[in-house]
Amino acid sequence: MAEVGKGVNAGKLASNVQKRITRAQEKVLQKLGKADETKDTAFEEEVAKFNKQLIDGSKLQKDFKAYLAAVKTMHECSKRLHDCLAEMYDPEWFGKEEVDSIAEDTDLLWQDFHQNLVDNALISMDTYLAQFPDIKARIAKRERKLVDFDSARHHFASIQKSKKKDEVKISKAEEDLGRAQKVFEEINYELQEELPTLWDSRVGLYVNTFQSVAGLELKFHKDMGKVIGVLLTLSVLCVFVCICMCVLVWQSPESRERPPVSQSPRPASSQEMKQDNIINLSEDEGVAEINISTQPQVRGQMTASHAPLSTHTNLFLVKAVHDYGATDSDELDLKAGDVVLVLPFASPDEQDDGWLMGVKESHWLQNKNLLATGVFPENFTQKL
Repeated sequence: MAEVGKGVNAGKLASNVQKRITRAQEKVLQKLGKADETKDTAFEEEVAKFNKQLIDGSKLQKDFKAYLAAVKTMHECSKRLHDCLAEMYDPEWFGKEEVDSIAEDTDLLWQDFHQNLVDNALISMDTYLAQFPDIKARIAKRERKLVDFDSARHHFASIQKSKKKDEVKISKAEEDLGRAQKVFEEINYELQEELPTLWDSRVGLYVNTFQSVAGLELKFHKDMGKVIGVLLTLSVLCVFVCICMCVLVWQSPESRERPPVSQSPRPASSQEMKQDNIINLSEDEGVAEINISTQPQVRGQMTASHAPLSTHTNLFLVKAVHDYGATDSDELDLKAGDVVLVLPFASPDEQDDGWLMGVKESHWLQNKNLLATGVFPENFTQKL
């Protein structure tokens, strides 16, 4: 059995070698113009389009994989950046849990973006390009079978023209020509059907790929924008900018000394009120006349320090036990029950006796800024 196998293999090998020799001879004769060559211009155009389609698709696949690699790199860089921010963010600062949550949300967004790109674009592109190697191999096979067909055709023609007719050789050459023609026409017909369809399929692939990438990018950036927007609201810089704006608005070259507040929260009697703050009614003019010689000026230095609220170690809360109506633009208007976050003055010299500075807790929780900061009498409140 082994010897038979060897014989079969040897015979097949010899046949293949002979086919290669015959094809090489035929190609040489065709190039020298001594043998005509079967031409199919329409098919050659399809092959040219196939080659261009393969080059374009391979380039798109290569560039898209590079894009995915860049997305993955950006994901890793973003993760390290947010992890660093989360680690540096002081646990006592406002929004620590939100910052940790933002880092997790950002990581998930990057993961989903990369996976969606793979599922909606890369897999389709890989499937599309996977069919090219087989078709390319069949195109090469068609070319070989076409040479075999031309060679068989020329051999049959030469035997027919021979002066000495040999019917056996003629019959065998005719059979060989028929087989060569059949093999060639079968593979040629299949490719004639497949190549135009393959060429048209590129449009759908390109459109779907570009739409998928654009749509996924749009969704990713929208979702990421929402997460970053939350981060911005928690940024210490926002508080710093708000405080700086307050300083610019309130800053004045002079500051006044506010007189100590009476230890009793009751309204002062008319005898206790200072004369320069009494509103006099003029009988002659019939209008109110206010003595503004000692009216308070806008306080410029009574502002909180520029550091974030959570960095102050001397912050505390007080609760208003009596109503207090503000009499100046830099004072807080209090209602009994209001909770106030007390802030330090920029300098101890700026604080008047019996007065504190702060912002209402309700305002801070809602707005996270110090635009509503003001001073108020300490004895109208109690410390919590």
